[in-house]
Amino acid sequence: MQEATMNGGQDKMLKSKKHVFWEALLITIVVFLAGLFLGMLIEAANSAKISSLYLQSEISLTDASATARLAEDISLDCEVIKEQNIIVADRIYEEAKLLELYEDSGKLTDSMKLLHKKYDLLRTFLWMTNDKSLERCDNYNLAVYLYEYGSEDTEIKATQNVWSKILLDIRKQSADFMLLPIAANQNLTSLEFLKQKHEVTQLPALVINNDKVLYELENVDSILDLLN
Repeated sequence: MQEATMNGGQDKMLKSKKHVFWEALLITIVVFLAGLFLGMLIEAANSAKISSLYLQSEISLTDASATARLAEDISLDCEVIKEQNIIVADRIYEEAKLLELYEDSGKLTDSMKLLHKKYDLLRTFLWMTNDKSLERCDNYNLAVYLYEYGSEDTEIKATQNVWSKILLDIRKQSADFMLLPIAANQNLTSLEFLKQKHEVTQLPALVINNDKVLYELENVDSILDLLN
């Protein structure tokens, strides 16, 4: 009788353990599927935002092209040229900053890398098309910041972080400052020609008004002294 009672108790314990095991397995599956579904939703949302960025970059490129052609018209006032060029450059800059938020999240995809390259090409185009405007107008300054994209070198990353902060401070202080940050290691033929034209030999580099090339930035004042 006692043995039967013990066997019954063992059976109950075994059934209880099996019940706990199946409950745990079910919970694990539910959590896994919920996480998978949430991940799919986030990825879909990111894809939609990236598609929107693609569309916006196409619009910006077309607008920049039209602005550049208009700026070649010698009848246009230099103040108008300055305002419109800076507006376009600022819009592209803000769009690129949005892209950086995705990159900083650690979810860098091939689509994001391609979009980054597209923005670099767009800013290269703006650099090219401002050449004649800078020759005719001296009421604004163009600073082209050439940096290394995706570098894993801690020293380069630290240097570029400092440069970015200094240039952002200048952009906030000066209404006549047109900033074009461009990743210079994207294998863009047009950009390589411009680097050769301005004799850029290393990165990071700052090309000011297509006239001066700097490889060292000390502070905001050292740059302001070189501007018009």
